Amino acid sequence: MNRNVDLLLTAIAPAIWGSTYLVTTQLLPAGYPLTVATLRALPAGLLLLLIVRRLPHGIWWIKSLVLGALNFSIFWWLLFISAYRLPGGVAATVGAVQPLIVIVLARLLLGSPIRSLSIIAAVAGIGGVALLILTPKATLDPIGIAAGVAGAFSMAGGTVLSRRWRPDVSPLTFTAWQLTAGGALLLPFALLLEPPLPHLTGANIIGFAYLGLIGAALTYILWFRGLSRLEPSVVSPLGFLSPTTAVILGWWVLGQQLSPMQIFGIVVVLGSVWLSQRAQQGQPAVQTPSPREEKVRTGG
Repeated sequence: MNRNVDLLLTAIAPAIWGSTYLVTTQLLPAGYPLTVATLRALPAGLLLLLIVRRLPHGIWWIKSLVLGALNFSIFWWLLFISAYRLPGGVAATVGAVQPLIVIVLARLLLGSPIRSLSIIAAVAGIGGVALLILTPKATLDPIGIAAGVAGAFSMAGGTVLSRRWRPDVSPLTFTAWQLTAGGALLLPFALLLEPPLPHLTGANIIGFAYLGLIGAALTYILWFRGLSRLEPSVVSPLGFLSPTTAVILGWWVLGQQLSPMQIFGIVVVLGSVWLSQRAQQGQPAVQTPSPREEKVRTGG
């Protein structure tokens, strides 16, 4: 029962991430990807730091920067490059390879077994995302494809390392460190590469508040909580829920057409998520030592 609760709470994060496209296009000024990413991460991270009142210590200054870069700075930067150079369907389909990468990295870094059912579920999820948003007229751009794959590697690496490097702090504190680090790394690039924001409207402020408080702070607390309790190969396929939510919101809120092929894609995606969880049932979880256990084991 506890496992099911953990899965449901963790799944809330990618489901909410699916609303990012709707909020960005409808409520935020266009043409400021780095600024939007910075304002999504840094204020939320600083707010959480004020709440937890705990800074990283020792090696965790470096680890927080690495994780903040992988999960936020590098990932969001490459995501925007991919999104700008590729049609949305191609970009999302390329990014959907992340669960496959997580399976391999979890094997290398955590010793997690590679299960054939997990591979099948990941491939099915990629196919479902393609059915959801890939169109026959989609064009391929080599730089966009490379950025999409590199972004998937970045997020996959952040996902696995967030499991391996579990600090002896709450998910709230862990999220605060990473969001602040990721936002701080993005800030100079946003200031140097993009013009100042125009005068913000009420809708702009609501959009930024939603992306920061809900789309970043709340969701990543749930995401990192899930990673502290579940295998990365269990958590990562939940990311398929994000494009599914985006398509459903486009149909519900914006009145976009939902074709039979897209409905079939939704079924395939949900089936792949279910299959990925079935692949882990009855299998012993690979336990990575906590920081305290590792310190005792190594005599540190």
